[in-house]
Amino acid sequence: MHDVVYEAPGEGSWELESTHFQRPISRFAANAFRSGFPRGFAEGTARYGMLVDHMEPAVVNGFIYTKLAMFGDDRPGGATPDELQARIMTSVRAFAEKQWRQDLAHWDEIDRPAAINGHLDLQDVDPAALSDEELAAHLIRCFEHVESMHYLHHKYTASATIALGDFLAAAQQWTGAGAGELMELLRGTSQISTGFAAVELDTVADAVCASTTATRTLAEAGPPADTLATLAADPDVGEQVQAYLDAVRFRSVGYDVSEPTAGEMPALLVEAVRAAVAGATAAPQDEDKLAAVRARVPAEHLADFDERLGEARLMNRLRDERGAYSDGWGTGLARRALLEAGHRLVAAGLLTAAAHAVDADADELAGLLRGEPGPSADEVAERYDWRTSHANEDAPPLLGPVPSPPPPLEMLPPPARRAAMAMGATMANIFGVPDTPNSDTVVHGLAVNDGVYEGTARLVDDSADFGRIQRGDVLVARMTSPYFNVVLPLLGAIVTDRGGQLCHAAIVAREYGIPGIVGTREATRMIPDGARVRVDGTTGAVRLLG
Repeated sequence: MHDVVYEAPGEGSWELESTHFQRPISRFAANAFRSGFPRGFAEGTARYGMLVDHMEPAVVNGFIYTKLAMFGDDRPGGATPDELQARIMTSVRAFAEKQWRQDLAHWDEIDRPAAINGHLDLQDVDPAALSDEELAAHLIRCFEHVESMHYLHHKYTASATIALGDFLAAAQQWTGAGAGELMELLRGTSQISTGFAAVELDTVADAVCASTTATRTLAEAGPPADTLATLAADPDVGEQVQAYLDAVRFRSVGYDVSEPTAGEMPALLVEAVRAAVAGATAAPQDEDKLAAVRARVPAEHLADFDERLGEARLMNRLRDERGAYSDGWGTGLARRALLEAGHRLVAAGLLTAAAHAVDADADELAGLLRGEPGPSADEVAERYDWRTSHANEDAPPLLGPVPSPPPPLEMLPPPARRAAMAMGATMANIFGVPDTPNSDTVVHGLAVNDGVYEGTARLVDDSADFGRIQRGDVLVARMTSPYFNVVLPLLGAIVTDRGGQLCHAAIVAREYGIPGIVGTREATRMIPDGARVRVDGTTGAVRLLG
């Protein structure tokens, strides 16, 4: 791309999407995300009568930008007063009837099982065994599946956040506690936040501990893929190991098909098993902390506090489950098919490298496999080079005018305020970061879990760096996503540039009971890879030791 110009893709304020993507998005993933994301988001907000309708996505020079779309923005003149009143009454009913409970039941009984069945149907197909025509059709099927999984993920965005935000908004007012202290009360309520296949991994650890042969195999140095194959063939532990590998091998460790799957990183899986055998487990709930917070709740609000906490604990697992069982799995399966197409197109002289396949869309690849005209190898290579050589720091954070601040709560009709407070509390604590100055030797952020840890800083720019992580390392990253869960058993502490008390890194640090500091703004720039650091989970400071 030459003479690159960044222009707003439409009217309004467009903000660079840095929660899910840290660099330009692949062509294949962009098309699936742009269609599935807003549709699912809007469906979720409608169930809760929220005045925010959805986030409208667009791609500018490969970067994802989003614009806030309010209810009625899709019609000239906006929503009518009667439509707004009906929407607000939907919100009132959603809280009165605890709509999130109905959503959780629908997820558990219908949507999650259907998604799993869809994944397994695709997983049973070996792309290498297909003809070119069959592979072309399979690629289209994979694209449609990823698109539907983006829809499914965001269909539950409101469900996964509204009860939590409702608890935080009220509890902060009643107790004066910070969001981090209150979030500690949810520890232990989201098993999937400790890993994609936490149950399967625990089962493997138990089986290995009971087997002398398997214990010896795991301890031996050797190619990680060979270690996994030997364990999978071991009569004592093979069934358990194979179940674990089947559960994780096609899970993407990123949001994009350009990111590897867990199965492509056997060294990481071996280390995860070793950590589980060594006893890396999630931290239990701390009832003393709950008692301390409850003691600060005014008596007249205590029953309400307990009820809202119970709802937040109930719904907490949905936040990570919706990704792990939807687009996280579907994206990995699509990658498998894309790489197979890439290898064939390289052999045919139509692509320069198999990895470039992700930078063509599904229709382009299907056409090339069928012998139809399509983008040249040089054109796709140029897309690949652009995507892999740029990051969000290279793009403007905002296109168009500066967005207007949200209206004060008192300007909203009283029935609309509870939902607005809940969403506001959630958003502020996902993205809000401190502005404490950093120095050459100390970076500051939000402390998300108590404790002090010294270890080796391991900078992770993207999932390709996961293979360098050793047990006990301090993960230093721009941000984490639920797909980082595969490396969690290995970590001694977590430090991120971005994110607030409700970001993924904060959640998993609390779940594992390891020190975590988020929102440092500059940790990845100021902390060298391999440096010795002290992470103070009480003060929120990360100190370079040498």
